[in-house]
Amino acid sequence: MKPLNTGEPTGVGRYRVFATLGEGGMGRVLLGISSDGRLVAIKQVHPGFAHDPGFRERFRREVDTSRLVSGAYTAPVMDADPNAPTPWLASVFVPGPSLSEAVAAGGPLPPIAVRHLAAGLALALGDIHRAGLIHRDLKPSNVILTGDGPRVIDFGIARAVEGDSELTHTGAVIGSPGFMSPEQAEGKPLTPASDMFSFGALLVMAATGSNPFTGTSTPHTLYNVVHVQPDLRPLAPELRQIAEPCLAKNPADRPPPAWVLERLGPIPPMTSPWPPVVRHLIDKQQAEVGRLLNPPKRSRRGLYAGIAAAAVVLLAGGTITAVSLSKDDPPPAVAAPSASPPPDEPIATPVNPDPLGPDNLRKVDLCKVLEGRDVPGFGKLSTKNGTQFDWCTYSSSAGKWLDLRIAGDLFQAEAGGELEGLPLAVKGAGGSCEVAVPVTGLLHTTLTAHVGSLSTKDEACSVVKAALADAVKRIRAGGHDRALPAGTLAPLDPCALVGPATVDRLIGPVVETIREHLHECRYDATGSVRLSFGRGAPPTEATYSSYAATATLDLGGTKVYLARSDDGPARSTCSLIWLHLPVSDQVGENVELTVGTSGAEKNAELACEKAKNFAGALLPRLPRS
Repeated sequence: MKPLNTGEPTGVGRYRVFATLGEGGMGRVLLGISSDGRLVAIKQVHPGFAHDPGFRERFRREVDTSRLVSGAYTAPVMDADPNAPTPWLASVFVPGPSLSEAVAAGGPLPPIAVRHLAAGLALALGDIHRAGLIHRDLKPSNVILTGDGPRVIDFGIARAVEGDSELTHTGAVIGSPGFMSPEQAEGKPLTPASDMFSFGALLVMAATGSNPFTGTSTPHTLYNVVHVQPDLRPLAPELRQIAEPCLAKNPADRPPPAWVLERLGPIPPMTSPWPPVVRHLIDKQQAEVGRLLNPPKRSRRGLYAGIAAAAVVLLAGGTITAVSLSKDDPPPAVAAPSASPPPDEPIATPVNPDPLGPDNLRKVDLCKVLEGRDVPGFGKLSTKNGTQFDWCTYSSSAGKWLDLRIAGDLFQAEAGGELEGLPLAVKGAGGSCEVAVPVTGLLHTTLTAHVGSLSTKDEACSVVKAALADAVKRIRAGGHDRALPAGTLAPLDPCALVGPATVDRLIGPVVETIREHLHECRYDATGSVRLSFGRGAPPTEATYSSYAATATLDLGGTKVYLARSDDGPARSTCSLIWLHLPVSDQVGENVELTVGTSGAEKNAELACEKAKNFAGALLPRLPRS
């Protein structure tokens, strides 16, 4: 932001303007005020476009259409003049940091916040597409995080700039390379499906802190967009099942906004959908605006300049210009543990009586459920491998394998009717098939059967449906509990071991505690903490070169292996893993604790400090053999 230059006009149309808030390839943005006192963002389109004979007509048409978009998650167009010497457009001022600013300040958003973001963006895109528009430039800097949800800005402008303009012909790229659709990168005709690809890339960025296609240069990034399948493994299952189909290379394979809303399901109401660091940014900025609106003594010119300085985020030539907080006034730091922390008891949760609920399934040995059972079309099953808590591989007499496991949702699965009174999801191709029914009380967690290497998909699906139906019946009937040696982690709810007051004290105010799977808990705070219990090979010190540092620690007599990864402001993590209970020379019950933090200096060190403190509180509460 900078004051207007001496001699510059102080009016645009019927608006008085006070400052230049930014400039970009499409023009510049001014801060103005309307006759009724409302602050507005006024985009003056680049003068070069005004000389294009087709631009003004396109601009008029797109602005008229944009005025029809008035959904709850957009910043509506208020006014425009395509006939002015420098065409301009005025939009409602939207207070709040852009998504790009929020991620830079606080790191990736927690999954519950990304769900709110996805729902708001899907509703906004639905409104935009129903108005006959394609956004064409959906990216993190064009999404504002306000106190009650996201807002999409700058819709309808990119299309007006496209066409036969001289600027476009001389190489101007309309859109942002990392968030373009493949067809946009290749200069092909666009449909609303192009926005859905950008939507998928934006969700990945919000959840991980980085763009899934970024390369070493713009051409490299565009190549990745067109040809490379992104790595979506870091996403939580409920988010991956939405982002993955949106990032399909073929526009016809991408879902519409309504599908996203259906897959998200009901979004729980919250006072604020954002993590504390974003809430702090919004509160601080709004307080500053309030102080500037009510100064003790100040000239009107000074008042308006102050308002401009406090403007939170405004449209700036296809980007967002954000006024940063002072470095001396960062978001609240996590409080250090007090010398005498308040007493805190583990969380007491009612037992879920459903046999297919988590409390019972933690006790079930999946390798006992189908041992010796004869599956039609497959044969008699015998256990092949049962090392893990929630996964058993069976083999048939012909050497074929069938997996029974408890895991996340099937990606891109189709509804398959019902199985034993439960909704069935089906996914198959070639000679393989996977079917799943939900686990009661755990969102996006399923009991799944899978088989491959059969003759056809239909044959494979017939086998796994029969196997899963038999497994559901037998689990409901009972009598397949696993052996529970002293000290085992198997029946424990990992979210119920450390109480909420202790968690808040150790990692900062917790926005949400989520039971990810039977043996995994995630706490979302200014960063995230993931606690997992597993059964597998005993841990050793990590040797991967991608880690910034590894170490072996002694925490209260327990040997703990540390692995630290530091990606700077984008993302830093620290993982601790240790053997809790030996089962054999090759197998043990292990505990893994991963803390992610970002938006501050020395992120990895901070993450490791939090991880060690959390482990210190957890270890005494684990059962002993």
